Amino acid sequence: MVILYFLILASPSRTFEVFMALVSNASSHYMCSDILHQRQERPTSYDMAYLEKCGIYRDKFFNTKDGLRNLSCSLRSSEKKHVTSLYSLTGRKRLDSTIVAASPPTEDVVVAAEPLTKEDLVSYLSSGCKPKEEWRIGTEHEKFGFEFETLRPMRYDQIANLLEGIAERFDWEKVMEGDKIIGLKQGKQSISLEPGGQFELSGAPLETLHQTCAEVNSHLYQVKAVAEEMGIGFLGIGFQPKWWLKDIPVMPKGRYEIMRRYMPKVGTLGLDMMFRTCTVQVNLDFSSEHDMIRKFRAGLALQPIATAIFANSPFKEGKPNGFLSMRSHIWSDTDNNRTGMLPFVFDDSFGFEQYVDYALDVPMYFVYRKKKYIDCSGMSFRDFMIGKLPPIPGELPTLTDWENHLTTIFPEVRLKRYLEMRGADGGPWRRLCALPAFWVGLLYDEASLQKVLDLTSDWTAEERQMLRSKVPRTGLQTPFRDSLVKHIAEDVVKLARDGLERRGYKETGFLNEVDEVVRTGTTPAEKLLKLYHEKWEESVDPVFEELLY
Repeated sequence: MVILYFLILASPSRTFEVFMALVSNASSHYMCSDILHQRQERPTSYDMAYLEKCGIYRDKFFNTKDGLRNLSCSLRSSEKKHVTSLYSLTGRKRLDSTIVAASPPTEDVVVAAEPLTKEDLVSYLSSGCKPKEEWRIGTEHEKFGFEFETLRPMRYDQIANLLEGIAERFDWEKVMEGDKIIGLKQGKQSISLEPGGQFELSGAPLETLHQTCAEVNSHLYQVKAVAEEMGIGFLGIGFQPKWWLKDIPVMPKGRYEIMRRYMPKVGTLGLDMMFRTCTVQVNLDFSSEHDMIRKFRAGLALQPIATAIFANSPFKEGKPNGFLSMRSHIWSDTDNNRTGMLPFVFDDSFGFEQYVDYALDVPMYFVYRKKKYIDCSGMSFRDFMIGKLPPIPGELPTLTDWENHLTTIFPEVRLKRYLEMRGADGGPWRRLCALPAFWVGLLYDEASLQKVLDLTSDWTAEERQMLRSKVPRTGLQTPFRDSLVKHIAEDVVKLARDGLERRGYKETGFLNEVDEVVRTGTTPAEKLLKLYHEKWEESVDPVFEELLY
């Protein structure tokens, strides 16, 4: 406190920078504490024999600084009882729920010694189940970087300098692919690059919305502190408003090069999705298979409602694009094998196993071996499981391969060891806090969740798909039965507010940002269009200032 007092007298602006750095480092310590408090026992000889059966070798995990930490990322689940006891060697009860960014593994995949079974894949998903007191909130958000002077997208060399600057000033660990910096890590947070240089924070799993919003604010402060010195700003919007596809830089990531070649084969808008969209999503936990099913169904049914409330992408190439959420529309013709509303989730037979069957039938993109991505686009993970993947014949997948495959599936709600709500456009910082508030209030409170399920229980698959198709264009004014989506949104936001109130953390204020939206039925996109036609005199350039972080 004495140090801060003298800093305030000497330099108020420097004091704020020091304070934010302290907040950031303190939160990182909190996020890492469960990793660092490891038990002291060494594995027994039986444990080591079991690990080696799984293709996991002692030198890789127990003779290195980070070995115990990495163990839970590589174990197979074919003998779940014993695997659980092995997890306890790292002081953990189950597989870690750390969010996986779209970055290469830090080490090569261990070659599997025996085939994975479907039971292993099901067990991987079910290992995400955890008691309510351990439920956390993970937020991910993307933003467009641009040059203040020209409004042009950031080039990779500028992005590299920005990442280097953040790493040095705020103590982040660099993530490299070859000799290229492609991201940063700090505790359970990561910063990664989307294909067109969209800057993404994958936040840590946090307990309250106050922590989540503080994390967002700390991240934006750190990014701005470095970027503004470079003449770089960041835009919170769902679709690139000004520049053409040819103007967008391509990030030097092998994963994205494979996707870039494959996308035009399976849809007309996949490259737009890769290079010109930004989203914000929230990742939430479940306690059991039954709880997962209920939250999955509620999330899918209400995803178009969230799309409408947060619609924020009305421009393309300098003019209105005919949609309120162009980002959402783009997913309708990206790759129908891996996107959409997943009607089978509402089948009576649905559970972890049925999601595994779905994911196994989604064509692959790649495998990662010897620090390189191998193109497997369009191939079958089922063939991989029996050693018949053409680019690497005879080789079998590990759970890391399965985990990577799950990240290449893009439905409106995605299942990993947690559930991802994926229907919202990127937006300004207040909405980055409002989206997790919306979903936490609905899905983490039993009374609100049940009311959502009651509200949507008689919606047909055709009605859910109709909402998914029409909302990107007409938003809250979309007709539904004898009413409008606006009226559903009003009811749902009230349920979210009630759910947050019952949580007892004084989090309801985070919904204030969407109250006016649902009350008036006017989406953020429609407000931007009004400015475009009136104050901005049909220019999109002012949006770079209007939605500047």
